[in-house]
Amino acid sequence: MDLRSELLKSIWYAFTALDVEKSGKVSKSQLKVLSHNLYTVLGIPHDPAALEEHFRDDDDGPVSSQGYMPYLNKYILDKVVEGTFVKENVDELCWTLTAKKNYRPEGKSILPGKDAFRLWCLFIFLSEDRYPLVIIPDEVEYLLKKLCMAMSIELNLVELEDFVSQDSVQQNGFSVWAFLEMMNSGKLMRGIAKETISMAIEDVYREIVGDVLKEGYLWKKGQLRRNWTERWFTLKPSTLIYFTSEDRKDRKGNIQLDGNCCVEVLPDRDGKRCMFCLKTLTKTYELSASDTKQRQEWTTAIQTAIRLHVEGKNSLHKDLKLKRREQREQREKRREAKEQELQRLRALQEERERKMAELELLKEAQRQAQALLEQDEQRRRQQHEQLQQALEIQLKEAEEARASMQAEMALKEAEAERQRTRIRELEAMQQRLEEALQQEIKARQDEEAFRYAQARLLAEEEEKMKALMSLREEQEEYIQRAQREKQELRQEMESKTRALDDAQKQLEEVRANRYRVDQDVVAAQRKLRQASTNVKHWNVQMNRLMHPIGPGEKRSSGGSFSSFRIPSQKDPGLRLRRKSDEQDEESKENVESRGGCGSEKRLSTNGDMEIP
Repeated sequence: MDLRSELLKSIWYAFTALDVEKSGKVSKSQLKVLSHNLYTVLGIPHDPAALEEHFRDDDDGPVSSQGYMPYLNKYILDKVVEGTFVKENVDELCWTLTAKKNYRPEGKSILPGKDAFRLWCLFIFLSEDRYPLVIIPDEVEYLLKKLCMAMSIELNLVELEDFVSQDSVQQNGFSVWAFLEMMNSGKLMRGIAKETISMAIEDVYREIVGDVLKEGYLWKKGQLRRNWTERWFTLKPSTLIYFTSEDRKDRKGNIQLDGNCCVEVLPDRDGKRCMFCLKTLTKTYELSASDTKQRQEWTTAIQTAIRLHVEGKNSLHKDLKLKRREQREQREKRREAKEQELQRLRALQEERERKMAELELLKEAQRQAQALLEQDEQRRRQQHEQLQQALEIQLKEAEEARASMQAEMALKEAEAERQRTRIRELEAMQQRLEEALQQEIKARQDEEAFRYAQARLLAEEEEKMKALMSLREEQEEYIQRAQREKQELRQEMESKTRALDDAQKQLEEVRANRYRVDQDVVAAQRKLRQASTNVKHWNVQMNRLMHPIGPGEKRSSGGSFSSFRIPSQKDPGLRLRRKSDEQDEESKENVESRGGCGSEKRLSTNGDMEIP
């Protein structure tokens, strides 16, 4: 049932309340007042001239409900926006108008005005979608069971059946005034306090009309301070609201429910028991119920609210009402089907009786035909025996064919086994070939790596060859330079050799004359030692030139040279022997001052010179 239909039901009661003469028409002035009040409670901008403009061609007479409906739809209901007004205010307006005329409780009434208003709203919610509005006995029983459940008592079905058994109720159903009269009579709820009845009516009203799935106290854990606080929670199909207390005046928060929400049961902790949590996309709310039963009821109710939101339904009891209506329609269809079935069975019974008479006639004809059938049966037996013999022959042939087929199947099985063995061998060979292929691929990769390394080594070798060639060129250049130096040294050696010959001649002349001239001995010996020193020097140079240094070799500072001696003449004079030590020291100084290439020279004690 949509919002427009709900509003129309309430407005219908207000319209009929203004019809004092019960003629089905209401004066325009009263409709202006009603429309003005509807504008106010529905939150629509006032349009006082709309009614006169709509009926400007009519006289000042009253307007029927059919005449008021176009105006109501165009100027009021089409402008209604859900969520911009309070539905309860609209119901109170319409109840106020209709109660003044129609609600007159007789005797001692047990229902205060607020409870009668809530029962009237419940009646409108559960009523059928036809005018005048009535509620069928099944829905009355459903409503009374809800009230009794809220009061934890059993419904008195006997009294309810007495009311239902009335002719007017059986034909048309309960009107709202008959329903309120039944509730005011007190027969259904004897011995129950008015306060208990009022609380039950309020709970059922909030549940069915207010779409409250469940209410009650729960402990809630704070999001920031993480402390536990007891709050009054109200669950609706799309939201979970919590207040400071059950009077619902101080609203503390609102949790929107959608398909992304879920409920999970938590273990007891932090001194709290019967815990569960409600998870949304952004937050997780930890809650604690008073006992396990309450936790189960709350989790089930929250899951129901999430399911309703996912299914696009904004009211659980609207959905349940539609389901009950569908069930009643199905029961009605089944009842009609049963009646049709009974009629069909009656027709079949008549047909059966008629056929029984025909059957008697047929039995007589059957007995006459029985004799003919026996003859035919004898003939069929003979044909059957012949057919059986032929079948036995065919069966033997089939057995032989079956044996041959089995032998052939055995051969086929053996062949199939050989084929399977061959397939397994081929699969093993394929696996080995794949392994060999993998090894070949790896070998090719290694070969590529080796080729790359070889190319790198060849490049390095080429660079080294270039360096070697440059070194060879330097060596050849050095050899040529050494040969040129050797040639120069050879020429110098020849000149020194000639000089040595001259020195030797002079030495012989000095030795021949030293016996004669003592004064010239010292000079002669000095010249002789000088000449010996020069000969040694040139011999050393010659030996070195005879062994040239190769490229990359180092010149040895301590190389071995062949030693040689130059014999000296003995001094026959005593003066010369006295001065031998002085002469040796002087000769050593002369040799060291004239020696070549940094070589070490030593002078023997007997006057001979030794070159290591």
